[in-house]
Amino acid sequence: MTNAVRVGAVAENFGRDLEQNYLLIGALLAEARALGVALLALPEAALGGYLSSLGGGRDVAATLKRRPDSLPPALRLDGPELARVIAMAGDVVVVVGFCEADGDLRYNTAVALDGTGVLGVHRKVHQPLGENMSYAAGTDFEAFDTPVGRIGLLICYDKAFPEAARSLALDGAEIVVCISAWPASQTASSDDLSEDRWTKRFNLFDQARALENQIVWVASNQSGTFGSLRFVSNAKVVGPGGDILATTGTASGMAVASVDVAELLGTARRSMFHLRDRMPATYRVVEPPAAAPPAASPPVGAATPTDAEAVSATPAAAERTVIQARDTDAFVSEPEVTHA
Repeated sequence: MTNAVRVGAVAENFGRDLEQNYLLIGALLAEARALGVALLALPEAALGGYLSSLGGGRDVAATLKRRPDSLPPALRLDGPELARVIAMAGDVVVVVGFCEADGDLRYNTAVALDGTGVLGVHRKVHQPLGENMSYAAGTDFEAFDTPVGRIGLLICYDKAFPEAARSLALDGAEIVVCISAWPASQTASSDDLSEDRWTKRFNLFDQARALENQIVWVASNQSGTFGSLRFVSNAKVVGPGGDILATTGTASGMAVASVDVAELLGTARRSMFHLRDRMPATYRVVEPPAAAPPAASPPVGAATPTDAEAVSATPAAAERTVIQARDTDAFVSEPEVTHA
């Protein structure tokens, strides 16, 4: 008997027009249901589109001043826009990105939902290329339970930091969904998207994060163009051995794979179980080099932890781990392997 679930990762173009977004989401859900998909990952900023340009604080600040309407619409987590997607989702777990309004702040947010409501939320933590001029940063990584298993969420640049995915894996996530609006390189671009250096980095990060944590990795992305950005597509499903199970390549579409999560993770972790074999006592948190440029200032009102707070938060995060590492005092249970 198999416990396989079908998961789908989307590469499509989503812009500012919410009605067009709903039509596209409806079509994708119809396709997903026809294929038996139980978990569907839509791209970052699928509701309202992404920023029209990246590359520097001055450019984004000028856009904010001259054309505030060019930015994504700010939507509340409990607002009618997400309620409409909840009504459409039914029994499919859908991950969708949007610009979240929380008081005076905006966040680049991913939400997992189904017909019962919101299942989990992640606010993008790592902000590239002036994105902090438009969004406040998130502050944590937490896994949560869903009808398709325990999952974690990341957004785009979060995937470039091993600690982000590792935090979710230690919190018991067996599936990590990373939604993106990942563009091609603008300084050394290639006419062939498959040869673009940022396409290669996108794919390398997906495979590395899956392999080092021995998890199922589901990566969606925007496709086509928006403003000055050309997106690399390459939505995919990656197994815990780092093998690509399905991909859209550089085209728009839906990558679909059947995964028996318990079987895949049990096999991958049977001999060399990376999370178990860690040696946390040997890992040090060090200050960045003095020559490193300072981080850009967050939006006014955004809460940003100090270095001391960030370091002191590490033990607290470790207390939430569900994987037993060597030489640690706290007892936690390892995942049960149900086959020989």
